Amino acid sequence: MNSPVNPEIGRSIATGSITTNYHDVGSGEPVLLLHGSGPGVSAWANWRLPIQQLQGQFRLLAPDLAGFGYTQVPEGIEYSRQLWLEQMVAFLDALGLDRVDVVGNSFGGSMALALAIHHPERVRRLILMGSVGVPFELTPGLDAVWGYEPSEDNMRAIMRIFAYDQALVGDDLVRMRFEASRRAGVHEAYSSMFPAPRQRWVDAMAHGEAEIRGIRQPTLMVHGRDDKVIPLATSLTLQQWIDDSQLHIFGRCGHWTQIEHASAFCQLVANFLEAA
Repeated sequence: MNSPVNPEIGRSIATGSITTNYHDVGSGEPVLLLHGSGPGVSAWANWRLPIQQLQGQFRLLAPDLAGFGYTQVPEGIEYSRQLWLEQMVAFLDALGLDRVDVVGNSFGGSMALALAIHHPERVRRLILMGSVGVPFELTPGLDAVWGYEPSEDNMRAIMRIFAYDQALVGDDLVRMRFEASRRAGVHEAYSSMFPAPRQRWVDAMAHGEAEIRGIRQPTLMVHGRDDKVIPLATSLTLQQWIDDSQLHIFGRCGHWTQIEHASAFCQLVANFLEAA
């Protein structure tokens, strides 16, 4: 159950030294939803529309990765791909889940790839949306997202980078994400993850070509043609490197496929996961 006061607060579970806040909604085959790395993001903020649309078909598990949302971390923790990978494995272990489908958005796409590469037995099918995970030149959009400093104007600018349809960037959304980004300890954690120069963090979240080519799970890539944060070229590369893969490109779409084209995205996900 989500908090009646704040829908971003779900259940909590011990995952090693981290207490993970997560959402467990719906019934059916388990699907792990891994969020992106925008300022003020949480699993619920990222996945609320797909959760509403897909909960009748799947069991949807959406954790806040360490440093994001309402997950609690020990003082002095150092954020890294290995830390997040260990958290994900501990999360699946704590829930008694041997194997799941995985949907990763942006930064969460790199973590979905990490799970498929290092724990292939835990992943049945893989969906990567606007995914990080291969080398690319840092975009001005991503540099701005990772370099965010809390203010309503800065948050509005970031939201406008994310969305192709600027009408989506309303005052309520901006205010909600701004307030989330300035909760106690949130910006301190965020600013410690991807400090300048930021190309090194793009490189740190990338996987080796041989590792990605070794992925055997059926994989769907989804990308917005007009994405200013993660270039479409990353998904084109992934589609070349992953043998059993397909790519769906949405025109008139930025980095928010799951919001800007929510119904079509959810139909794609359902069709892919339910394919024989």
